Amino acid sequence: MESISRISSMLETARDLTLEAAQSAGAARSLNPRPPRDLPFPQVKKLLDSRNDRDILEGLRKVISMMYRSKQCLPFFSSVVKNVASPNVEVKKLVYIYLLHYAESEPDLALLSINTIQKSLTDQNPQVRAMALRVMSGIKVPVISQIVSLAIKRGCGDMSPYVRKAAALAIPKCYKLDPNTMPQLLDYLTVLLGDKQYYVAGSAVTAYLEICPDRVDLIHKHYRSLVRKLVDMDEWGQLATLRLMSIYARMCLPKRTKKMKKSKTQGFYDDEASEGEGLVGEEVQILDPDLELFLKACKSLLHSRNSAVIVSVARCFLDLGTPEYIDSAIGSLVALLRSPQDIRQVALYNIVDVCLARPERFVQYANHFLVHASDPFTVARLKFEVWTLIYPHCEPHIRDMILCEFEHFTRALNPEIVQESVRAIGRCAQSDSNASARCLRLLLDQVSSLDGNLSAESLTVIRHTIQRDPQNHVKTVIRLAKNLDTTPNPEARATIIWLVGEFAGIDYENNIAPDVLRILAKGFASESEPAKLQIVLLAAKVYLHYLNHLREQQPPPPSQEEPPSTFTDDSTNPFASSSSPPVSATPPAPEAPPNLDHPIPKLWNYILLLARYDVSYDLRDRTRTYRALLANPSSTQLASLMLLAPKPVPHAPSPSEVRKGLPLGSTSLVLGTKFGGGQGLELPEWVDEGQEPDQKLRDEVGAGKDAGGRGGFPGERPAGEALDAAVRVEKEREKGKGRMVEKSLEDWLGEEEKEGEKREESDEETETEEESEYEEITESEEDEELDDKAETKGLVDKGTSSSSSSR
Repeated sequence: MESISRISSMLETARDLTLEAAQSAGAARSLNPRPPRDLPFPQVKKLLDSRNDRDILEGLRKVISMMYRSKQCLPFFSSVVKNVASPNVEVKKLVYIYLLHYAESEPDLALLSINTIQKSLTDQNPQVRAMALRVMSGIKVPVISQIVSLAIKRGCGDMSPYVRKAAALAIPKCYKLDPNTMPQLLDYLTVLLGDKQYYVAGSAVTAYLEICPDRVDLIHKHYRSLVRKLVDMDEWGQLATLRLMSIYARMCLPKRTKKMKKSKTQGFYDDEASEGEGLVGEEVQILDPDLELFLKACKSLLHSRNSAVIVSVARCFLDLGTPEYIDSAIGSLVALLRSPQDIRQVALYNIVDVCLARPERFVQYANHFLVHASDPFTVARLKFEVWTLIYPHCEPHIRDMILCEFEHFTRALNPEIVQESVRAIGRCAQSDSNASARCLRLLLDQVSSLDGNLSAESLTVIRHTIQRDPQNHVKTVIRLAKNLDTTPNPEARATIIWLVGEFAGIDYENNIAPDVLRILAKGFASESEPAKLQIVLLAAKVYLHYLNHLREQQPPPPSQEEPPSTFTDDSTNPFASSSSPPVSATPPAPEAPPNLDHPIPKLWNYILLLARYDVSYDLRDRTRTYRALLANPSSTQLASLMLLAPKPVPHAPSPSEVRKGLPLGSTSLVLGTKFGGGQGLELPEWVDEGQEPDQKLRDEVGAGKDAGGRGGFPGERPAGEALDAAVRVEKEREKGKGRMVEKSLEDWLGEEEKEGEKREESDEETETEEESEYEEITESEEDEELDDKAETKGLVDKGTSSSSSSR
């Protein structure tokens, strides 16, 4: 019989294994499997009402699958909830998932299962207790808020850290159910923050940041213990703790600076006098000991497998630490470039933000920012930006490599990458004046390109480079003017014409601006609107320089002696008027009118005539403005002020300068716009020195903790503490029974010395007792003698008195 039962059990097990293997094989048969076929309602209900756990589990899987496919599963509520008392853990998990999904829509039916869930809080399995607590806090019915609070209290005192972690995560849910439970929840949170288990403390920090991020007084006594547990926490707990400690450091640890005196470089020998001997004062940040403890604990997190933890540590170093701590995080940030593409892009935004603060430390990682063919445009643009930031700090061979890479990408197929590479070359020329000549040669080679976008962008960068040093780039402007015939792009032609106009006043006799204007006037009608605007501006500048040149060539008027005037003071002249202008003795000589037969006035009038009948309103209006300014050839001061004023030197900042100051690792940094939706992203200002909390508040107190790391509530004695007390009592009993214990020679000698000291003390005590007894005896004897004398004297007195009376 036993063999038959054994064979039947083996067949049953084989059947189960075959069914599971068939299901897994069917799921992996195709990459796009068909959606599971829904069973009819009676059949699913029959599975849920079955007494076999396997059928119940199959029915629950069908219900959960339908639920996540947005099918109507509410009719199964009663059949599912009655299985909440099943001893099978897998069945309980699926029932709890169903309850969490539908408890809000059916609160009355969900309340019927509260008693069963409460019974699960006392189950022997800690996983079941934690699931019951999680489900009870997840049922969004405000009526059970007090029951949830009591369940959290029981979970805080549980011996299993898994249950205590579930209690910590249930605190924010209970607070959302009923905010009036805040005082009780704060007591529970204080206990959990001091838990010795790191994953319980991490969940408690997460709950703290959700319900009371401003209650810094709860963190004082747990600060150092949380810092020590930071390394062992999970990633979510580490992120929450890093955020909490950053806020705490700003609010409770002041920023101290000290002026350090640093001597300048000295000679090789002591008796050599250095060139600039003296002391230089430099302000150095002095870290608080507790802040330094936190920053040192963060260093080990730089090797985390989670990119968010690494970025958060870098943010802590950037907001709280010294430059040395920031430099230690750069290598870990660069290592994120080996991550998947989505993480790589976000990591590059953070790398650029750190590079703006410490560009010289990224020089050794220049090769890590080489652009690959598979990199999208955003990643390539950010890598170009890092190169332009570190370019001034690089060695010559690295600079050559960077410029060669930029030159290579000017011939790329993607027009966006082409434009960005040209802009990067311009920023390199701007940051290093020694490299501007080479950068200008690279850009001039791109002007004659058939790609209009490339030539236009190159000319814009060339214009910025020429404006920084116009005197040394006259030949460059002449070269650009020769390219007007082969440059079809309207923006590029407008840029070249504007540059020619800016150089129209240099070397007037040999200037090419009038000839360029003559050539452009022939094809004025076929030019684009941007080019026409610049041609009219060029004509105005050329004509204005012509008028100014005529004035300079006009001889000065002859000086004549003024006849003496009778009235030299207006105050003594009765005919003088306060409003009359001063009368000069010799009127100024009239200026010679411009020669209308000269080619420049003819060109000016011809351009005005062409622009007068143009279809562009903007061009006609601007032409009328220039004509009004230059209508009077004898008065050109206002026209010179408007047209020939010196232009400011352009400065092309790094594109990420607008992101400077945004929190590292935030969405605002990636999008480039400050959002107010992020909770607690901005740190408070540093606390003023002298107003910070007392440092003694951060001293750890070990009272109220048992061996398992749980805190105790007032009036309660945890089970762990009771067990420890029982163990101590048992040890004392064993010692009292006189069991032999192995002792060393030092222990025996120490015991003999103690016994000798005890004997001496006992002898001294006996001597002092004997002396005191002797003194007491002598005193008593003296008292007795005095009493005898007094009695005899009294008898004598009585005898004398009686004899006198008889007489």
